[in-house]
Amino acid sequence: MKTSTGSLFEKKNLVWMLLGLVLIALGMFLMSGGQSNTDPAVFNRAEVYSSTRITVAPLLILAGLVIEIVAIFKK
Repeated sequence: MKTSTGSLFEKKNLVWMLLGLVLIALGMFLMSGGQSNTDPAVFNRAEVYSSTRITVAPLLILAGLVIEIVAIFKK
């Protein structure tokens, strides 16, 4: 009887998974942003509620998660 213990995923699946992880990491980095201000007593509304933190970063994270799901189920 011949049994083979091959890899669970092929190379293209692993490449897609890596791409998904990069997108998720990039989204997290963009969401964290930087300092909103040097003075902690001052609230910089424009920096905290910027379109990058509110819209772009969550969309990148969701796209990365979708790519991860597709990479796992792709035959």
